[in-house]
Amino acid sequence: MWAVLMRQFNAIINVSLCNLIIHKRLPTLGTYMEWYAILRFLICRLLKYSLVNEFLEGLFNFTGTWLLLLLLIKATLAVTTGLSAPFNNLAVIYKQQGNYVEVISCYNEVLRIDPLAADGLVNRGNTYKEIGRVTEAIEDYIRAINIRPNTAEAHANLASAYKDSGHVEAAIKSYKALVLRPDFPEATCNLLHTLQCVCNWEDRDKMFTEVEGIIRRQIKMSVLPSVQPFHAIAYPIDPMLALDISRKYAAHCSIIASRFALPPFNHPAPIRIRVNGGNGRLKVGYVSSDFGNHPLSHLMGSVFGMHNRENVEVFCYALSQNDGTEWRQRIQSEAEHFVDVSAMSSDVIAKMINEDGIQILINLNGYTKGARNEIFAMQPAPIQVSYMGFPGTTGADFIDYLVTDEFVSPLRYSHIYSEKLVHLPHCYFVNDYKQKNRDVLDPTCQHKRSDYGLPEDKFIFACFNQLYKMDPEIFNTWCNILKRVPNSALWLLRFPAAGETRLRAYAAAQGVQPEQIIFTDVAMKQEHIRRSALADFCLDTPLCNAHTTGTDVLWAGLPIVTLPLEKMATRVAGSLCLATGLGEEMIVNSMKEYEDRAVELALNRPKLHALTKKLKEVRMTCPLFDTARWVQNLERAYLKMWNLHCAGQQPQHFKVTENDVDFPYDR
Repeated sequence: MWAVLMRQFNAIINVSLCNLIIHKRLPTLGTYMEWYAILRFLICRLLKYSLVNEFLEGLFNFTGTWLLLLLLIKATLAVTTGLSAPFNNLAVIYKQQGNYVEVISCYNEVLRIDPLAADGLVNRGNTYKEIGRVTEAIEDYIRAINIRPNTAEAHANLASAYKDSGHVEAAIKSYKALVLRPDFPEATCNLLHTLQCVCNWEDRDKMFTEVEGIIRRQIKMSVLPSVQPFHAIAYPIDPMLALDISRKYAAHCSIIASRFALPPFNHPAPIRIRVNGGNGRLKVGYVSSDFGNHPLSHLMGSVFGMHNRENVEVFCYALSQNDGTEWRQRIQSEAEHFVDVSAMSSDVIAKMINEDGIQILINLNGYTKGARNEIFAMQPAPIQVSYMGFPGTTGADFIDYLVTDEFVSPLRYSHIYSEKLVHLPHCYFVNDYKQKNRDVLDPTCQHKRSDYGLPEDKFIFACFNQLYKMDPEIFNTWCNILKRVPNSALWLLRFPAAGETRLRAYAAAQGVQPEQIIFTDVAMKQEHIRRSALADFCLDTPLCNAHTTGTDVLWAGLPIVTLPLEKMATRVAGSLCLATGLGEEMIVNSMKEYEDRAVELALNRPKLHALTKKLKEVRMTCPLFDTARWVQNLERAYLKMWNLHCAGQQPQHFKVTENDVDFPYDR
């Protein structure tokens, strides 16, 4: 009878495996409910009902390989046994797949079984928050807190949801309610980040000291730091500490990857490739959650289709669902291979990448929203590279190279990076303006200051960065500039709106007149670039530079002043300026020089007009906006990486040159 039962059970398993193989995803919960009726009938022929769960546990020990499917089957048993825990397990599996519809269904079952399950509410709230349904997330967190007021995770996630939905003051209040808890350092760290986002600088230095102490203690204790790497890039902390934070997050990704228990991948044979048909094409894969309406796609939209198909075979792996925008459709249609892997688990994605024979795999996320760095920790490709999404070091031993340039990441700072540095010519930061935003240059389509309530008679300084990039030192400098330049104003964005009142009050306290501070709302991309030209001069934030916004204003023909520091995120604007050929007029070496340069150009209008004129003249010819040239240089970098690998050499720092004899072709 046991043999018969096992044959019937395996038949059910085979159906599941077919589903996995054909669709590369798990069946829905409803399908398993149907299978449960069959399985329960078979099992109950031999066992008492009360022993079914024990039987399944034993069956796993017997088969040794069916944990995933057994968890699913156990979840169906919970319908009649009244157990909610299996549904929680099932939700975790679906979340790894990215199947959020089924995740929510599982948590709905948890709450049907136990409407007062605070953990279930928090977990469902987390899922809602992750997919952008923030209002529903807030409702679940509040319900969880009402059931169990001391649930720290609910309070913290409620604060985060408030912040994401623009209710910053409510977020601050929620974080402050947790700050006094010694067992919840995340509250202090997240409170600091939230205050930074709205330029609330009271006790800022004291809080940074406290947060830095928390980070150092956590690193010493081998605990995942409460400060995320992406937040750390905009903090005035030691670059080596920022590297340590990234290393801890990379190690955490490796732990997640190890749970999938995959054997090591076999990689493509290291056969040297030469351009124009020698030994086939180089297979390059790009992994990102930002193929859609996102700054990364705005900047890189043409890159994937511009690769030379004689030498490079491009694969794009999309970690996010199709958002239906022109940005997604363009990349999907122009890339040689485009795969939506958003509903697949990370191990399945890694297997697909390996089976595709990818030789160089590019991480376009880093530590940003939607990333699945555990895919890279599984090492499906022999060479793995970080680029664009995260302007800093990943701290990961599974990332070989960082694509950057000599100015942004000079070799004298190589000790603050875990990766080997690949220096592209000119600027590492690519953009797509020449292809997608050329109409902005049409003089017949220019806006007027009056369209936005901007004063016609004032000299307008501008900074279009998010407010979290500002700090008291730079804002004090701006106030000094405004006081030294008669009839001047500073144009900022409500990015977010909650920071406006504080910055106005701060400026007033420094002796700046109210009419000298101008705020406008965030605009759509085309309009934003076009209206940027209405300012006279752009002021950068040294703590964390203008990256995309810096490229925006330069394309609009607006000069900028920038002060590079040490970390990668503090040096990008300088690289942008250098790639226009006019960098020496826009890059300074001290805060005093920053202030004096801005004042000098504002008071010497002929000199500023000459700089503006030169900038507008070089837009169509300078390296900064030459996307095709940039792509060719990137391909040179890829070829160099691969051929070093084929020669048996370890990853190493190298510089790409445009007259590389190993890469002679021009397009």
